[in-house]
Amino acid sequence: MKKTIPVLMACLLLACSAGFTQKITYSEPERDDPRTLNFEVLGKMNGKILVYKNYRDLHFIATYDADMKPVDKSRLDFISYRVLSTDFLLFPDYVYMIYQYQRKNSMFCMAVKLDASGKKIGEPVQLDSTDNINYSASNKIYSFINSDDKQRIMIFKINTKNDRAHILTTCLFNRDLTLLKKSRLSISMPQRNDFLSEFTLDNDGDMVCVKASGTASNDNINKISLISKPALSDNYTNTELKLGNIYLDDIRIKADNINKHYVITSFLSKTRRGNIEGLYYTLWDKQQNRELLNATTVFSEEFKDDAKGEGNIKTAFNDYFLKNIIMRKDGGFIVVAESAYTSSRGNTLNRWDYLYGSPYWSPMDYYTWNSPLGYYPWGRYSMYNNPSNLIRYFADNVAVLSFEPNGKMEWSNVIRKSQYDDNTDNYIGFGLFNTGDQLHFIFNIQEKRSMILSDQSVLPSGQVDRNPTFKNLDKGYDFMPRHARQIGSRQAIVPCQYRGFTCFAKIEF
Repeated sequence: MKKTIPVLMACLLLACSAGFTQKITYSEPERDDPRTLNFEVLGKMNGKILVYKNYRDLHFIATYDADMKPVDKSRLDFISYRVLSTDFLLFPDYVYMIYQYQRKNSMFCMAVKLDASGKKIGEPVQLDSTDNINYSASNKIYSFINSDDKQRIMIFKINTKNDRAHILTTCLFNRDLTLLKKSRLSISMPQRNDFLSEFTLDNDGDMVCVKASGTASNDNINKISLISKPALSDNYTNTELKLGNIYLDDIRIKADNINKHYVITSFLSKTRRGNIEGLYYTLWDKQQNRELLNATTVFSEEFKDDAKGEGNIKTAFNDYFLKNIIMRKDGGFIVVAESAYTSSRGNTLNRWDYLYGSPYWSPMDYYTWNSPLGYYPWGRYSMYNNPSNLIRYFADNVAVLSFEPNGKMEWSNVIRKSQYDDNTDNYIGFGLFNTGDQLHFIFNIQEKRSMILSDQSVLPSGQVDRNPTFKNLDKGYDFMPRHARQIGSRQAIVPCQYRGFTCFAKIEF
């Protein structure tokens, strides 16, 4: 009998812990938050959850408590002009809102500090401005990046008026928005299809990007260089990276701040407009200013067969786009890619349609760069998003690959899903959450005419686990997991729709 009690207690504890592994708490739908609301989940500050909301020319910061009950809703009434873009950077005690607007022939990039209730601390600060804008802008001209530790912040703009030399202007700030360095760089563009892409800022404030050269119609990349600008310098280095006889697209850069490295990676094909055959990656040492590794991994037939949807093995990765690069402490890294494509009036668009022409081409004097990590090909180039046409969006399998520091692929796996929706991509795709011991992928699956939120996780060994169905999945809530934001080690906020209104759900793993 004495032995039975501890066993029973252990079973009860296990049962209780299993019951609380996944929990969902919903906010009440508000009539002021219609389906067309623009929003961004900012994160958690002083125990409150902050959400930016925008409807027409009205801007708000809404705050919720731990039970997703509304606490406050502050209107950002200091904004008196039409805002072209907003970016947010959250700190433990405040959040920066960085926004830009046009007034007459000038573009202004501003920043304002907000507290945990969404109220401004001090007056908005002008970060930079651009004069002689001889057109009415419908999009921003400044791009925003920050270091992983949030101690360095940068805005930049790219003037392409001279197609032989693009002018890159960078403004580097510390976390107090004190200007550390403003630089104006003239970057030679000898080829007609040259463009700058993939900007990143490391913890030292050094900025790197890629200068890529496309083929005649820019449907492939056949030459890339690494542009590196030290934080407090007005100069930059331009180093060509070895490619060999391969073609690239969908290039990404990730800073490894622990080991002072940069990882440059891309899908590769062996012929122009050819099938995706594998992954290219370069490891660059910033301190030695040299290439440590330049390698390619060709996907096996077995992996292609596992990753393909309804197509054949040869074209298995033709619809995949790189979504996330996760650095490991040992210098290795994990790559996450998803199959994504669209069809319009029965015509399916492939990756060459999305990549046709320079993705950064603009009829104006400036183009902006938006990090495509976490986004979809149709989000990068909206030339096909014609509201008069029926567009069906697809998001299928997710491929996860892990690489050792020496560049050798140690494992790969596939999370299987099949999703589509008409005229909106809000409910397809996935949200990715890192709980330290595993990576959680949450996404909708179709069951009996209803969308059910599913959770699958990838362990450090590469094993994929299907976790139990979420508790408290109320009927009528349609989740938007690709717009979710992780707010703690095991907490995330997922936007959702309920009867035509936007609301938010807190998920606890």
